[in-house]
Amino acid sequence: MPDWGPTNRPLGFAGFGEAAFHIARGLRQAGVGAFVAYDIHTHTPGRGEKIQKRAAETGTRLVESNAELAAAAGWIWSAVTSDQAAAAAAQNAPYLTPDHLYADLNSVSPAVKQAIARQIGATGARFVEVAMMQPVPPYGHRVPILAGGDGAEAFRERMIPFGMRIEITGREVGRAAATKMFRSIMIKGLEALITECVLAAGRYGAEQGVFTSLAETYPGIDWPALADYMIGRVVEHGERRAREMEEVAQTLESIGIEPMMASATARRQEWSAQVGLKNYFGGEPPKNYREFLQAVAALESGGTIGVKSRA
Repeated sequence: MPDWGPTNRPLGFAGFGEAAFHIARGLRQAGVGAFVAYDIHTHTPGRGEKIQKRAAETGTRLVESNAELAAAAGWIWSAVTSDQAAAAAAQNAPYLTPDHLYADLNSVSPAVKQAIARQIGATGARFVEVAMMQPVPPYGHRVPILAGGDGAEAFRERMIPFGMRIEITGREVGRAAATKMFRSIMIKGLEALITECVLAAGRYGAEQGVFTSLAETYPGIDWPALADYMIGRVVEHGERRAREMEEVAQTLESIGIEPMMASATARRQEWSAQVGLKNYFGGEPPKNYREFLQAVAALESGGTIGVKSRA
């Protein structure tokens, strides 16, 4: 069994949602045999059942408090929602010691990562900022990672043998988060652009003509397939992505850059959540952009939505 601390403790997760589950499942298959996790929603109706099922599948022992988590695990990986990253660090910090390593896997701003690093560092524990550069599924534990902080080298050395893909950005905290955050301007911006483009072109049956023209200008890209994928991401994750882009916008403002594109991207991502597309598809992405257009038409004809954002 790998040694995650001076007493050969299991690897711990603060939060056991989608990201933690897929990483734990991959690591278990790669040979890591013991996990422990604390999630505030373990007993929440409608959410707790999924957490408990995922814990059983990955051999993860669920505990009832941050104190129990710190007592059980030498390494703790925080994988909560981005708006709870600072709170999770504050809740774990009182129980950390110099024997602990705390890795923050959450998508937050460089400033938030730095604040968390200071709080964790005050306990004597080592800190790692982790930026996952692709969606965790389907990569699992092999998702490309940027890592920084005083614990980054130990993190990489320990995890590389299990197939994790980790690039060190240095001991300075914030660079990895900045790389991921400002990449989001492009990725989530493209999602928003393609969604809006298809939404408009679909009104005239012009989407195939648009894709053909784009292929002439940017050869080598399968534009219909890209639209299927990116629109699906907006439908499935629009609300979370809107919050992430709002944080990007705030970060840009803090460094003196007007967030014109980031703010617009947040509005289009939010629009998808507001009009109820995720619920329409039962929490799953549409199979293709045509299903998306059909759903919008159905919701509009039923008087449920208007295409104009209320943001």
